This record gives sequence, structure tokens and C-alpha cells, in this order.
Amino acid sequence: MNVSIKINSRKLISSVPTRKSLLSTLQNICQWAHRVKRDSVTLWFVCRHPGTSWLPKVLAAFVVAYALSPIDLIPDFIPVLGYVDDVLLLPGLIWLAIRLMPKDVLAECREQADTWMRCGEGKPRNSWGIAFVVVVWIGVGVALWLWIR
Repeated sequence: MNVSIKINSRKLISSVPTRKSLLSTLQNICQWAHRVKRDSVTLWFVCRHPGTSWLPKVLAAFVVAYALSPIDLIPDFIPVLGYVDDVLLLPGLIWLAIRLMPKDVLAECREQADTWMRCGEGKPRNSWGIAFVVVVWIGVGVALWLWIR
């Protein structure tokens, strides 16, 4: 019994990703990561801007504190789920905070963030933000201890 299989080589070859499409995808991912980094620095400037209303300022402060916190909501050592907060939660919170900003404040803070990043000054630092994260995690630890006890 002789069975012949016909393979459409054009269809098979067209379904294989080309080098150009892979480079384009990689470039898009790099641009997205740069925008997320720029917008996280933008939120730091938004927190300090006097034209920001209280709700966007509180959300921006939370996002910046969470982004700079060494402790994640889901630890990174948990396979797949550990990176959910880095890949989905944090960019989602940044997106929400950016959407709540007044356009003029956002434009001014983005310009400050671009200047900051061009100068290569690293991550902005705020001792109050660090203290806030430490106090929150101490509160969580005390609450867990009281609940378990």
C-alpha cells in the first residue's frame, strides 16, 4: 500500500516566521518596555506636581511605591504566576493612572521624565515612598501575625 502525502510547500513556508517579522516584533516589545519605563518615571513627577488632583496623585504614589518595592504581590519564584504582576498588573496600573491625569500635567511630567531619562540619572528616589512601602509591609506582617495567633 503506497500512501502519498501532498504538502503545499508555499503554505508551509509562509507560516514560518521570517527574520523580518521577528525583528519587528522584538522592536515593538522594546518600544513598549521603554514607554512603560518612561511612564513609571512620569508618575513619579506626577506625584510631585501641584496641578494633580488627589485621586490620580494617590494612585500614582501607590504605583510608584509598588514599582520600587522589592517585594512583589506574587513572588517571582512561583512559575509563570510570579511574573504576572510585572507583566500585567504593573503596566495596567500605570495605564490607569496615566488615563486619570489631566492632559497638560501629563504632557509636562512626560517631558520631565524624558529629560530625566536622557540625562541617565537612574531611578528617581523618594525617602517618603520607601518609608511608605516599609510601613505597609510592616502593617501586613503585623496583621498576619495577629490573624495567625
